[in-house]
Amino acid sequence: MEYNALFIEKPGQAKIKQISQTPLSAHEVRIKVMASGICGTDIHIYRGEYLGGYPIVPGHEFAGIVEEIGSAVTRFSVGDHVAIEPNISCDNCDPCLGNRQNFCDNWNGIGVTLPGGMAQYATAPEKAVFSIEGLSFQAGSFVEPLSCVLHGIERTHIRCSDRILILGAGPIGILLLQAALLQGASHITQIDLNEKRLELARHHGAAAIHRSLEPLQPDHYDVVIDATGSTQLMEQTLRFVRKGGTILLFGVPKRDAVLSLDAFTIFEKGVTMLSSYTSVRNSIQAVRLLQSKRIDVERLVSHVLPLGEFERGVALLETGSEGVLKVLINPWT
Repeated sequence: MEYNALFIEKPGQAKIKQISQTPLSAHEVRIKVMASGICGTDIHIYRGEYLGGYPIVPGHEFAGIVEEIGSAVTRFSVGDHVAIEPNISCDNCDPCLGNRQNFCDNWNGIGVTLPGGMAQYATAPEKAVFSIEGLSFQAGSFVEPLSCVLHGIERTHIRCSDRILILGAGPIGILLLQAALLQGASHITQIDLNEKRLELARHHGAAAIHRSLEPLQPDHYDVVIDATGSTQLMEQTLRFVRKGGTILLFGVPKRDAVLSLDAFTIFEKGVTMLSSYTSVRNSIQAVRLLQSKRIDVERLVSHVLPLGEFERGVALLETGSEGVLKVLINPWT
């Protein structure tokens, strides 16, 4: 059986091809992809900035319907609605045995080193597949980015009544906002240039929204989170965190980006500086929070495009045009 898949053949060049389905291994699941999100990682791969070899079918944030199961698969049946955890670890190297599967020595990533969800069908190991019963496919496509957000928020150890500053109010910034509120944050301030995004942040619980850093009180926030990846903003986190506070650098910078931070201020403030890389065993948490509606993603999708408009989706995200938030691909339209 042949189906359509989008290949990034080399940096800056994407093309739809018809390819044939390959037989499943005993522990694999074939998924009919119904929604696949364009992530910053996909854009980096498309631009040749890091990760991935070529040609590659991108897409690691997707949900769909179980089309076929391998002979040893026991948790799923044909017709089940599912999402995936794209990071495939070996479970037997030093990092994996230390419960640091995100740093697996033998790591593979669906949509990065393995064919992904920008196709009508995709395959995944059974261990990386999760039921999304009761969720829409669009909501299911947020399982992966939400799992990354939850890992980052877990690292900050936010406490009840903490005051939080989040730089950036895109879809990831809004997920960070909601997750921080669930941890007990009493007051969250969110910064973004885009007024539409700031109003969305207010809808989801931000107590204060601003289009610049000027109104903010220095040395005030228990936790400061960068969700932009902009080195200019990442450097500003040190100015606004309180003494003894925590900084989480969550946004993905360019590979060659360099930060300039005041070393004495870091010493004098006694801050904890953290980064966060993918997720560790957070997918089931993401599924449950989406199912319970404790995390709401309904308003985060701005565009649903056909497979042939992947490059348009990338351009929308890079330019911030047309009120873009999350861009999903439906391979069947």
